[in-house]
Amino acid sequence: MMAITLDILVQPRASREKIGPMHDGRLKIAVTAPPVDGEANAAVVELIARRLGIARGDIAVIAGAGSRRKTLRIERVTRAQLEALVEDTAGGQSGGQAGGKTA
Repeated sequence: MMAITLDILVQPRASREKIGPMHDGRLKIAVTAPPVDGEANAAVVELIARRLGIARGDIAVIAGAGSRRKTLRIERVTRAQLEALVEDTAGGQSGGQAGGKTA
């Protein structure tokens, strides 16, 4: 298990939830929630936690809480979980780190 930081680009008010593709070195995350009162941030945390199979409390927005460009810190995640998340977004193609950095 390790902790990582992940640079993301959030698209609020999307028609459906989606993770990926990469956009300017950040993993694009689309959520249906509006960018009001932290709703989009909560939706991002929920979506990533669900996809990784970890608790929402293991994910924190550490930079960009009021911006579309955010940095997340994800605790208690395995390399395999992270690779599966990135591969799912690339349609099974591996190729890069998706802006993730081990800490």
